[in-house]
Amino acid sequence: MDEIKLFNSTTEREMYENYAALYAIVMSLEHLERAFARDSVSANDYTSECSKLLLQYKTVSQMVTGEVNINSFVEKYKLNCPAAIRRLEVGIPSTIEHGGASNLGNNNVKQVAKTVQDFITIMDALNLEMTSVDKLHPLLTDLLQSINSASFLPSDYRWKSSFRDWLIKLNKMKASDELDMEQSRQLLFEVDQAFSDFKHILESHE
Repeated sequence: MDEIKLFNSTTEREMYENYAALYAIVMSLEHLERAFARDSVSANDYTSECSKLLLQYKTVSQMVTGEVNINSFVEKYKLNCPAAIRRLEVGIPSTIEHGGASNLGNNNVKQVAKTVQDFITIMDALNLEMTSVDKLHPLLTDLLQSINSASFLPSDYRWKSSFRDWLIKLNKMKASDELDMEQSRQLLFEVDQAFSDFKHILESHE
């Protein structure tokens, strides 16, 4: 019996290997999301593992010829992974999106210092016209995580959802893409307004 070949060239072999890696990442992410929902994994362990899987997905998807559409990929290979799709679309762990993975405990002094630092860092970056996705995404992620860790902020602090929407928008772009001037100005305006609100809330607790 003749051997059946799945590929006819090195390029095709690499393509199948990359798709296999994507499959493994997506299904691992689905299992992780379900485990976290069942409280079978701690928030800190979930955050660490989820961040790693999201980074791996982004890295491998860039190695595949053409842009990978997660919905098309899932439909083509008949995968049942709604939780993974949602997480890949958002691009950040649930603990950062909604809060819940803080290593700062109730130490508000550290929370304030870290949050102020993150506000200033991203505003400086935008003022210096650092508008590429790979520069802004980690800065905005750090800021949202600090905001979620600040226990003195009200649960309805409106900028949480705003920054989450920005992260989702950035996650749908390529790492090398850049915000245009209008988008950059809008993001800077929102970060500045959020920082102002943050300081007002902080003063009211003094």
